Amino acid sequence: MEVIYPRCAGLDVHKQTVVACVRIAGNGPPLQEVRSFTATTSGLLALCDWLDSFGIEHVAMEATGVYWKPVWHVLEGHFELVLANAAHVKNVPGRKTDVNDAMWLADLLAHGLIRASFVPPTAVQELRTLTRTRKQFVRERSAHVLRIDKVLEDANLKLGVVLTDIMGKSGRAVLQAIVDGHDDPEYLAGCVSVRVKASRAEVLEALRGRIRAHHRFMLELHLGHIDALDKAIAAIEKEVGLGLEPFRHAAKLLSTMPGLSSVSAHVVVAEIGIDMSRFATPGHLLSWACMCPRNDESAGKRRSTRLRRGGQWLKTTLVQAAWAAIKVKGGYLQAQFHRLRARRGAKKAIIGVAASMLTAIWHMLRDGTEWHDLGAAHFDRADAHKTANRLLRRLQQIGYAVHLTPA
Repeated sequence: MEVIYPRCAGLDVHKQTVVACVRIAGNGPPLQEVRSFTATTSGLLALCDWLDSFGIEHVAMEATGVYWKPVWHVLEGHFELVLANAAHVKNVPGRKTDVNDAMWLADLLAHGLIRASFVPPTAVQELRTLTRTRKQFVRERSAHVLRIDKVLEDANLKLGVVLTDIMGKSGRAVLQAIVDGHDDPEYLAGCVSVRVKASRAEVLEALRGRIRAHHRFMLELHLGHIDALDKAIAAIEKEVGLGLEPFRHAAKLLSTMPGLSSVSAHVVVAEIGIDMSRFATPGHLLSWACMCPRNDESAGKRRSTRLRRGGQWLKTTLVQAAWAAIKVKGGYLQAQFHRLRARRGAKKAIIGVAASMLTAIWHMLRDGTEWHDLGAAHFDRADAHKTANRLLRRLQQIGYAVHLTPA
């Protein structure tokens, strides 16, 4: 096979060590030399000097957890780095060692057989870390709210029946009163706002339970965790605002799309960045985000079209945004959802809407334009003849003889 990169190296990265193999192609067999380094900062600097002594230009490594990141940061700027998906560069089973892995990566890179993964700039990486941590904290907070409701049910307090949000102003006041030692239904009902829809009698009945010291301890424990998470989320929001400064205009453009709130726009920018030259076409972005059907064909038969696993952070955000976008009446996305749902069902239809939104995001970020809605009648205008035939068949099915005359 043709050698694309004559001077390259492959790195097998682990938590404590990095095994490096340099490969230098010449007239005869290629020169290969392997050496192991520690994963400490001094060890990585020694690795950089060792690679530079051979005149290495390209370096490949696998994306192994978070262990590749410090190696990437040290070598970035000195060499042309390639991050490989571990599933794409598997070697022959039964011959796996650290040295063989490093040599295998060097051979693949030399012949141009490694497809580089998307590694965003440092500013985008930091913003991505913040948005992902915020989402994790929000999930943890929701879990603690569910645990509080579980404790209330154990005490036979039906607070969630009379209040929509048990962590709202009235709910929080009732919970704090219980923690402080109050269990009289009259006193607890006095903490509930008069604006709630439930009647006074319903509130009293819901707050008549059997509260023990164990319940108070558990409620105090969960409320403390929720307060700490609220404080952490607020701090992350402030840091996101600072980190978003170079990308604020792009996030504002994305917010013009139906279903994409400012928080969702921040997540999209953090996941894919704003430089769309990294993705040649919208299809490449959809494939990277695992938002398109997989290729699984054998003997001329398509065995599966399910989505590939991956892209959990971006995919979940886009699907949530798609459910919000289809509620906008008279919009293109709502019309597309109903059109797809009639043939493929709601689950596949919402994925199709999310994929359309990501396609539009690619164009909006590349061209710097706002969202332009094509309208609900776009599909009828795009193929008026097919729409007329469909309606004609439907009329014939219910017993009408119809003759079409062009207007």
